[in-house]
Amino acid sequence: MLRKISRLFVIKTDVEAYLIIYALALGAVERGTVYLHRFPGFGGKLLFLACTGAVFMAGAKILDCLKHERRVAERPETVF
Repeated sequence: MLRKISRLFVIKTDVEAYLIIYALALGAVERGTVYLHRFPGFGGKLLFLACTGAVFMAGAKILDCLKHERRVAERPETVF
């Protein structure tokens, strides 16, 4: 039963990855706007860019891990 529940939290397809990245981006932009209002000027803009930049790095890592998992699954298993 625990295994079935844990499978819900595994990203399997590109569509799921893109949906998660989109949700992360929405949250980052929302947080960035809070930073812009709280810290007007260059500091707020820098924090906004940091929020959105983190989404780019996380999204790239998610998509890269999906590609890696596909390559590993396609490789025949070798027994030593």
